Amino acid sequence: MKNANENKGYIWENSYPKNIDWQMKIEPKALYTLLDDAINNYPNSIAMDFLGKEYSYAQIGNMVDEISYSLQKIGVIKGSKVGLFLPNSPYYLIFYYAILKIGGVVVNYNPLYAKRELKYQIEDSETDFMITMNFKMMLEKMAYILENTQVKKVVVCPMVKILPFPKNILFKIFKSSDLGAVPADGRYIKFDEMMGHGHKLKYIDIDAKNDIAVLQYTGGTTGVPKGAMLSHSNLYANTLQTAAWIKDSVNAGSDSQIGVLPFFHVFAMTVIMNLSVHYGLKIIALPKFDIDELMKIIDQKRPTYFPAVPAIYSAIANHKDVDKYDFSSIKFCLSGGAPLPSDTKKLFEKKVKNKCLAEGYGLTEASPVATCSPLTNIKEGSIGVPFPNTIITVVDTEDKKTTMPIGKKGEICIEGPQVMMGYYKNKKATDEVIIDGKLHTGDVGYIDEDGYIFLVDRIKDLILVRGYNVYPRNVEEAIYLHPSVEETIVASVPDKERGETVWAWVKLKDEDKISEKELLEFLKDKLSPIEIPRKIIIKSEPLPKTMVGKLSRRDILKQEGIIK
Repeated sequence: MKNANENKGYIWENSYPKNIDWQMKIEPKALYTLLDDAINNYPNSIAMDFLGKEYSYAQIGNMVDEISYSLQKIGVIKGSKVGLFLPNSPYYLIFYYAILKIGGVVVNYNPLYAKRELKYQIEDSETDFMITMNFKMMLEKMAYILENTQVKKVVVCPMVKILPFPKNILFKIFKSSDLGAVPADGRYIKFDEMMGHGHKLKYIDIDAKNDIAVLQYTGGTTGVPKGAMLSHSNLYANTLQTAAWIKDSVNAGSDSQIGVLPFFHVFAMTVIMNLSVHYGLKIIALPKFDIDELMKIIDQKRPTYFPAVPAIYSAIANHKDVDKYDFSSIKFCLSGGAPLPSDTKKLFEKKVKNKCLAEGYGLTEASPVATCSPLTNIKEGSIGVPFPNTIITVVDTEDKKTTMPIGKKGEICIEGPQVMMGYYKNKKATDEVIIDGKLHTGDVGYIDEDGYIFLVDRIKDLILVRGYNVYPRNVEEAIYLHPSVEETIVASVPDKERGETVWAWVKLKDEDKISEKELLEFLKDKLSPIEIPRKIIIKSEPLPKTMVGKLSRRDILKQEGIIK
């Protein structure tokens, strides 16, 4: 969307942070060169702190070369699909870059996947090798896939090896029942067997623009999970775009960031793992989300960057002991993965005494980040301005082509070097979302006169009440205005009279008590009659969330028996 005065370029360029060039040049490169550069520039800087055990970039680099060579020895060639079935740990960082270095394709798997979900993704992605850890529940799933899928070999990494003293000893004593024995049948390879072979790597030529680096599975804008083909240059570009956003505040080689979001999720993969490697930052990796442990780590380890999803910021802001912890080390918090309620942003910044929270926006198909709010000029409710080299347009939701004028709602579309190559083995689905070079997001929004983008809702989440559009996010924002509300989900429920109707589920803050009637009264002057929920269900337990902490409409509807 251009300015009236074409000489000024795109409308958002007038609002762009002064230190960032929207037209910055990004040369396509193999993604593993991020690590090569970090090893050259910051060899002695700490790459990862895992539960107190630290690894320098030089150490990680040596292990990556050893593992790369061993992967080649067991049959991984250019284009081989290698699954990472791992929690956050040093193993994730090592195997991720080792696979990329020899031209393999990383396929990310959620360690909590059920056997059925694993089988589907393995078959669809054509995964031949899996990397996992020696936990019983993970080994049981690996035994299943070895018998029921095309997977040839499983590499098993030991938990105890990556723990510092005395945690490694204590784990053996108190947690040994969680671990399983690795079968000795030739299909399983122990991590230790892959080390100690030297660095006799066979060089692999990478075509950064056309070679897949990662197959990232997503529901996409519709339908069953599909593998978004993210090229080396897609992910490399998005790392550099994200890096530009913090370049004036970062101390390369010495700053750190919290890695509580799972690395198998595209947001954490780019914004935590790859961005940290680019700047030589320390990743303070947590294997799972625990609010008390997270706050303790922030207080003690003093991270400078803290990317997370809104639900995590909300949990901190509403924690009864938040005032006892020191958050002053944090320079920048990037919220992504779900819309950030303005009330959550305000409360978080008030509680941590730091105006550091900016909202970004993206999706798996965009590697994932497409826009972000500049910390120097945040507009309330906005997802910011487009990343460098990224063009955002808003098109008519019906014809998918007509560009909407400033301030008018439509479907948000993305063009840029981070946009995926397409869906793996699924041209039909690719053609449905990439039209005339634009990635159609399925999200409804608009661009204002300053080039800031505002997200309204997802097209598929729209609630049609007697033919009128109701945006769940708008209703949620109104509910969040009540000081007693901690979490809310608004969703569509079938209704004989209206076609669809609006229901809301609400989790109150600890010790607060309000009734459905009181909350409905509160909403009367904040929503139109058609938007007012027909039913509000007050829940005492936290509302259901996805693995990365996003509130889940689908799961709440399943819990209520509304969908199967």
